[in-house]
Amino acid sequence: MRILHVDTATEWRGGQNQIVLTAEGQAALGHEVRIFANTLGELAARASKASLPVHAASVGRGDLSWRTLVAIRDAARAFGPDVIHVHESHGIPGAILAARAASKPSRLIASRRVDFPLRFMSRLKYARMDRVLAVSRAVRDVLVSGGLSPDQVALVHEGVSDRKPAAGGAEALRALGIPEGAPLVGNVAQLVDHKDHATLLRAAAIVVKQMPDCRFLICGDGPRRESLTGLAASLGISDAVIFAGFRADLDALVPCFDIFCLSSHLEGLGTSVLDAMCFARPVVATRAGGIPDAVVEGETGRLAEPRDFEGLARALIETLGAPSIRERYGAAGRARFEREFTSAAMVRATLAAYAPEP
Repeated sequence: MRILHVDTATEWRGGQNQIVLTAEGQAALGHEVRIFANTLGELAARASKASLPVHAASVGRGDLSWRTLVAIRDAARAFGPDVIHVHESHGIPGAILAARAASKPSRLIASRRVDFPLRFMSRLKYARMDRVLAVSRAVRDVLVSGGLSPDQVALVHEGVSDRKPAAGGAEALRALGIPEGAPLVGNVAQLVDHKDHATLLRAAAIVVKQMPDCRFLICGDGPRRESLTGLAASLGISDAVIFAGFRADLDALVPCFDIFCLSSHLEGLGTSVLDAMCFARPVVATRAGGIPDAVVEGETGRLAEPRDFEGLARALIETLGAPSIRERYGAAGRARFEREFTSAAMVRATLAAYAPEP
C-alpha cells in the first residue's frame, strides 16, 4: 500500500512525533510511505533523520492557500498514493483536491488529536473524509456530536515507542538544582492555556505547605511562561518550582519523577502521560478529554476534575505519601501501556482503519 502522510504545520508538536512513528511502523511492515511536510517546520528534518521519504514544500497561510493546494496535489500526483492521511485540518482541502486530480482513487483519512468542539468549517472538511481517526473516546464524542456519522469515526489511540530509561537523570536533576532525595513531581507540556499549568501551580502551593521539601519540575516552553513564573512567585513557591524549558533528555528525566502530573483542562489524549506509563511512573492528572482513556482512577494513578487545584493537591499529597501505592500504580500503568498504547498498537489500528467498511 502507498501511504502519503500530510502535515502542513510549522511548529513541532507531539502529534508530529506520532506521524513519524506511524510512518516508520508502516514502512517496517512493507508499506511504501511518504511524508508531505512544510519546509519551514521541523517535521521534514525529523522524518528524514528517521530515513523516511519526505516531500517538503513551501505552503501558504490558511486552508485555501493556492500554494498549499497545488503543493499537496503535486506531491500526490508524483507518488500515486492509495491512502492520503492528513494529520491537521489545514491540509484537508489540499488532500481533497489531490484525490480529485489523481489518476487512481485515494482513500482520504484524517486524524483528530484535540477535543475542541468542531466549528462549522471544520465539520464540513472532516465530513469529506472517508474516515476520521479519533485519538480518544473524548475526541470521538466531539466529532460525533459535531455532526459526523459514528460509522465515519474510528477510535485509534495514540502510542509512543517502548524504550528503557536513558542514563544521566540524576546528574540532570542536580544540574537543575533539585536536592537529592526530594519528592519530585514532574510535568511535560507546552506552556499554553489548555495545559492549565496555573492549576498545577495552585495545587503545588498546597502540597509544598504540607511537604516543604517537595519539588515540581515543569519541562516545556510556550507563550505563558512569563505569566506562570509570575504566578509561582505570587504563590510564594518559586524555590519549589523549576521551569526547565524545552528538554531533549526527557527519557532520562521522566524516570526520575516520583509522580507525573498533567493538569490540562482540554486534552486529546496526552502522549506525555503515555511516556510516563512507559517508564512505570504513577500519574496524577485531571479528568480532561482523553486522559481517562489511559489513566484509570485507583489503578494506574489518580484523577481530579479539571481546574480543581484542591482536588489535584489532595491526590498528589496522598500519592506522594504512599510509596507502595506509587509502585503499584506505576507497575499497572506499565502493563496498560504494553497492552494498548505502544506505537506498534497504534500502527496496527491505523492500518485497520484505512480499510473500507465491509
